[in-house]
Amino acid sequence: MEILVAEDEVSIREVEIAYLRQATYRIIEADNGQAAIDAFRQGGVDLAIIDINMPLLDGLEVCHWIREVSTIPIIIVTAKDGDTEELRGLQAGADDYIKKPFNPNVLVARVQVLLRRYGHRRLIYDGLIIDPLQMSVMKRGTPIALTTTQFNVLHALASQPDTVLTRDQLIAQVYTDPAGHDIYDRTIDAHIKSVRKLIEDDPARPQYIQTVIGRGYRFGSKTP
Repeated sequence: MEILVAEDEVSIREVEIAYLRQATYRIIEADNGQAAIDAFRQGGVDLAIIDINMPLLDGLEVCHWIREVSTIPIIIVTAKDGDTEELRGLQAGADDYIKKPFNPNVLVARVQVLLRRYGHRRLIYDGLIIDPLQMSVMKRGTPIALTTTQFNVLHALASQPDTVLTRDQLIAQVYTDPAGHDIYDRTIDAHIKSVRKLIEDDPARPQYIQTVIGRGYRFGSKTP
């Protein structure tokens, strides 16, 4: 799991990063709002921890921007007293908030809770709704019947939008026991082809699952 830590106070950022790395998370760090957005654009972020008071762009602007393009969990960090900043953060799309000074172990616990919760969250992209709890897919209100493997392929890609997944990565995420199956690159390619036939308006010109030649596949993120 990769976490974006956007915090301009070096001492606080270093403590957050140290505890999160100890919890085995990979970290992308930013010391201002614009750097946070630039880092997010590179893809692969699973959760963002954003300080409200940052230079260039404040945390609320960053939160608004992320929420326009992604459904990842967001934690707002604030030094302000009272309910106003917390309310503004939640209205900007944050899922949780934490006040400075805070126990870094509490921050790690909040991260773990949100990631577990979002692991079962519905994914919504341009008319496509993917529900991992029900293992169901709807497109513009119409149910789409997928096999378990087809669903797992789609969910693996859609849960990491704009991230290129190799065929080996897809095999590891789609099959519970990949070593126990004879699975080849063409097996994944065949599943991608079958999923495209079911979800794309024009499988020859896919808008959801895109081929990245020489690397693998990427789910093209859409505004929820």
